[in-house]
Amino acid sequence: MTHQDELKQLVGKEAVKFIKDNMVVGLGTGSTVKFMVDALGQRVTDEHLSIIGVPTSERTRQQANRLGIPTKGVDEVDHIDLTIDGADQIDKHFQGIKGGGAAHLWEKIVAINSDKNMWIVDESKMADQLGTFPLPLEVIPYGSTQLFKRLKEKGYQPEFRMAADKHVTTDSNNYIIDLHMHQIDDPKSLALDLDQMTGIVEHGLFLNIVNTVIVGRETGPQVLHAR
Repeated sequence: MTHQDELKQLVGKEAVKFIKDNMVVGLGTGSTVKFMVDALGQRVTDEHLSIIGVPTSERTRQQANRLGIPTKGVDEVDHIDLTIDGADQIDKHFQGIKGGGAAHLWEKIVAINSDKNMWIVDESKMADQLGTFPLPLEVIPYGSTQLFKRLKEKGYQPEFRMAADKHVTTDSNNYIIDLHMHQIDDPKSLALDLDQMTGIVEHGLFLNIVNTVIVGRETGPQVLHAR
């Protein structure tokens, strides 16, 4: 396990302390969340914790089920008490970029339907300003080349996410376009612009969503209250 993985495991274990019996819990996606789901599975086994997990990706659902955590889809529950997810970058105003794992559409659907949202990250994910991490867009395949041209004309520096010369596809069978902007001066106006572009299903700007952030630092997990 790398040192970064140790920090991720640390915040994963800290996060599950916030989960109580009979909760409905949104389960995020990504390398840090994987440690959290492992820790949650251990609590379910050891403490006979009764919870329902609402996964944000197929791979999280499979992991949860392997560990004995019962799961339901977002449309099968009437509320979500808390969602715990990772983030690719968080700025000093607690605005975030997500989607490095190509799951930000489902992640945002679960997040906006949750009473509270918690992000768990290692300290490398904290930044003064968003943008050095590429901003993911989930886009409809039909017309995606034309959309790519429009994004390029706007100076957003788009790039299709590829793997082995094939488009990376999401759990909804859409494509991912990453915007290599390097610096996002006004996340809210950028989000509004992207929201209005036909063909973009969802962007990876998560604004005014998170309540609590747990950061894995050398000195231990740091709990920050965003809202």
